[in-house]
Amino acid sequence: MSIKRCGGEQAGAGGKSLPFARAVEADGWLYVSGQVAMEKGEIIDGNIVAQAHKAIGNLLAILKEADYRVEHVVRVGVWLDDPRDFWSFNSIYQDYFGAHPPARACVQSSMMVDCKVEIDCVADKPKDA
Repeated sequence: MSIKRCGGEQAGAGGKSLPFARAVEADGWLYVSGQVAMEKGEIIDGNIVAQAHKAIGNLLAILKEADYRVEHVVRVGVWLDDPRDFWSFNSIYQDYFGAHPPARACVQSSMMVDCKVEIDCVADKPKDA
């Protein structure tokens, strides 16, 4: 089995390095680490709508960098800080995944950083794609 780590050198809040890869690819499977609404090492200001767009945008950027597309995503995990944001988040999520809905889990969770949402995914790309 070949394993490729994508983006191990990254900065989190306060410019501290993060001890994990943004994604790991193994035999056609891509595991993307949880993404939050971070830009240049800081969480962006804004409500769930702004933060959902940014977090999903960060996730899609990693997919693209690894040469995967949204239709390759088979599972998504979502953590919301406030369960009242569920329907607003779903509206944003559908804009990105509506045509290719993957399996998904969405739970309420306290976050490790001051954000409203975190999202990760698993994608699979056939070898002939």
